[in-house]
Amino acid sequence: MAEDRAQLRAELRREVSRLCQRFTDEYWRTLDAENAYPAEFVRAMSDAAFLSVLIPEQYGGLGLGVTEASIILEEIHRSGGNAAACHAQMYIMGTLLRHGSEHQKQTYLPSVASGEVRLQAFGVTEPNSGTDTTSLQTRAIRDGDHYVINGQKVFISRVQHSDLMLLLARTTPLDQVERKSDGLSVFLIDLREAPDEQFTAQPIETMMTHHSTTVFFDNLRIPASSLIGEEGKGFRYILDSMNAERILIAAECIGDGDWFIDRSTSYANERVVFNRPIGQNQGVAFPIARAYANIRAADLMRYRAAELFDNDEPCGAEANMAKMLAADASWEAANVAMQTHGGYGFAREYDIERKFRETRLYQVAPISTNLILSYISQHVLGLPRSF
Repeated sequence: MAEDRAQLRAELRREVSRLCQRFTDEYWRTLDAENAYPAEFVRAMSDAAFLSVLIPEQYGGLGLGVTEASIILEEIHRSGGNAAACHAQMYIMGTLLRHGSEHQKQTYLPSVASGEVRLQAFGVTEPNSGTDTTSLQTRAIRDGDHYVINGQKVFISRVQHSDLMLLLARTTPLDQVERKSDGLSVFLIDLREAPDEQFTAQPIETMMTHHSTTVFFDNLRIPASSLIGEEGKGFRYILDSMNAERILIAAECIGDGDWFIDRSTSYANERVVFNRPIGQNQGVAFPIARAYANIRAADLMRYRAAELFDNDEPCGAEANMAKMLAADASWEAANVAMQTHGGYGFAREYDIERKFRETRLYQVAPISTNLILSYISQHVLGLPRSF
């Protein structure tokens, strides 16, 4: 069984790599310059069924685990691409699969699996709460057979390219609950049915192409059937998505790190200064070697976290550590690549600066390094809560 799974993962890696070879550095460079959505790439990934990796076979998906999903995203980044247009669909899936009704699954999953419908928007972060999720202020109030939503979300990516959004909103005011995590609910919203006067998205220009927006809800009416699971228990539900998100982002960072290492190694072997390849100098070689070692160490934590998640075992600590270690390792590799290339690292044609900007994001999102350290301090080490 283990051998079969290893062969499946190796074949999956080869197939994703083969698909990514069709989308060259120039393709991604042009998208970055134009701040454009990779529609052709997303279509190709959908047609190959890679974006349905977590959807059970009975709904038209591949029926695999987070480990396999992480391999797909890792290979996209290892090829020099960016999986941002794809990854939300994967980590959102946990909430819908584990807590959605059978009607919701039958209604949406087959069309999501085929690529006909995109589920790529995750509405959690707000301007006044940030990562203090339980303090979010967007309200969803029951009105007969509907909920009425009012509020604002910020840094919500790919809303303009998504058909569905997974939204976290407060259904019971904060001052009326025993615990801050109570009274939050999750909704699966069909954005195609949202009137313009009730739902608007304003683009946010950022240093990398993530198609981020500020989203406004102005008395948006959605069917009560949009509610996932029980009202008021949404915070617990989205933890599945958040742990998966950390693991998948860790895998993307591993892919970025390997891409930086490959580019640094090749350039250090080819670039000749003072009649010798610069890689012959320990001042160039040793930072690359150290970055490589840190990538491999972070990769082990990624696989450990994914294994626990796929076995339905607690993985909060491991998912957080995987994300932090991989993000640190990829950022170290990015700096090494920039230093190795010198002035050429700033030239767009080498793609170092593009990937440098992209991987820097993961020191901050989807959760900052400091909050991960706070989580480990309190929940793993038993130290006093710092906030």
